[in-house]
Amino acid sequence: MAISKALTIAGSDSGGGAGVQADLKTFAALGVYGCSVITAVTAQNTHQVSGIEAISPPAVRQQLEAVLSDIHPDAIKTGMLANAEIVQTVAQTLGCFPKVPLVVDPVMVAKSGNILLAADAVDVLRQQLIPLADVVTPNLPEAETLTGRKINGQEACIDAARRILGMGARAVVLKGGHRSLPPASSDVPQVVDLFCDQYSVYPIAGPWIDTPHTHGTGCTFAAAIAAELAKGLDLHAAVLRARQYLTAALRSAFAVGRGKSPVHHFHRLWKNL
Repeated sequence: MAISKALTIAGSDSGGGAGVQADLKTFAALGVYGCSVITAVTAQNTHQVSGIEAISPPAVRQQLEAVLSDIHPDAIKTGMLANAEIVQTVAQTLGCFPKVPLVVDPVMVAKSGNILLAADAVDVLRQQLIPLADVVTPNLPEAETLTGRKINGQEACIDAARRILGMGARAVVLKGGHRSLPPASSDVPQVVDLFCDQYSVYPIAGPWIDTPHTHGTGCTFAAAIAAELAKGLDLHAAVLRARQYLTAALRSAFAVGRGKSPVHHFHRLWKNL
């Protein structure tokens, strides 16, 4: 039986809530075979990131070539890439293999505030990796860094998404989790993401889930998009399915440590205690 396959290129989270661990859990939960390329090893838990060690660019390239030459993933997702040399290595290596859907999550800062992407890597990300992306999924601070502009209000969000689109991406999903809640049209507060491609710009609204356990939300969302693309969905449908999956994972989240715990990736398989 053929199974859809997805590749994550990201950092390792020893606490299991974000990075490669979150991506592989998401792939598995959505019925997709997951493989991985490790770009960095982090020492972290639900409180903090206490250590980061980047993998050498040649080792990153070797991992990539090993997976791409044999397993042939149906979609690829990038997360934490640590530094300019790794970004360049990933972009150059992906360019040597047949094109598959690519989700770029421009991970820059951990929820704890730790820097996960060196400042000199941002230009390389803009110039070499984003042009390969089928969709880029920045949060508000990441979009501000990519565009060099402060984002205040809906028009500024649209302008930022279009500017990232202008860097060569085929689509952008500007995540709304860092924005102030818009006025609710119902009794349920909403969080609004902004989808932008060359044809249209429109909001994707969903319920705001009141939980402290939000570790790995960005990684999980981008990985879910990649999983759905791997299964053959078009981008719009993949984003909507990923948003539904993340909402349910947030709603079912539970504490595994004393800080910000991760979302519940396997909420469909077993309930929290």
